[in-house]
Amino acid sequence: LPFKWTGFSTQWYGVLLENEEVLTGLVNTLIVAFGSTILSVILGTLLAIGVHRHVRNRFLDALSLGPAIAPDIIMAIGLLALYSTIGLTLGLHSVLLSHVVFGTAFVAAVVKARLNHMDPSLEEASEDLGATKVETFFRITIPGLMPGIVAGALLAFTLSLDEFVIAFFTNGPATPTLPIVIYSMVRFGVTPELNALAAILLLITFTVILSAQRLTRLGEDEA
Repeated sequence: LPFKWTGFSTQWYGVLLENEEVLTGLVNTLIVAFGSTILSVILGTLLAIGVHRHVRNRFLDALSLGPAIAPDIIMAIGLLALYSTIGLTLGLHSVLLSHVVFGTAFVAAVVKARLNHMDPSLEEASEDLGATKVETFFRITIPGLMPGIVAGALLAFTLSLDEFVIAFFTNGPATPTLPIVIYSMVRFGVTPELNALAAILLLITFTVILSAQRLTRLGEDEA
């Protein structure tokens, strides 16, 4: 790939903002990332609570984390086969559903770790004082799990933001996500514009991951 270093410059960040293909890919990526994160947080939290309290089989416990462990290429082929079987057209909606599958597993893993440090007597005391199970869930359980939920959400968002393989297999040609746009650009050479985009994504990824780790540690300290 042709590449020539000419020094530091910020001009390519401005050029990047004028690239309609990149902006379209960014919008598509953010739609998928935010949508899949919201659904992953809801499903992952419920999955973590259900597995933690009602599943005593280690195999089933590990199975709930399967999408987080399975190779991306296996997940991509499996999801593509599923969508073809049920006749689902490919587009942003299929990418979003695919990201929910592995995002849910990652959120569940983080929330389960938080559950292991929660004192169950708090929920018992709440019910003894007259609160219903629903009130206890929203006033005691969810606030207690909040550090893990937020950390899981940040992790799911980051993974969705730069995920390529699954999006490449399950997306349609009219709605490319940002990683797919980057792939199409890099095939013709590494440009300063592409380097600027990579630097921005790297900064966002590190910031979100460090925030998630910080929240997880705070939750453990509070517990």
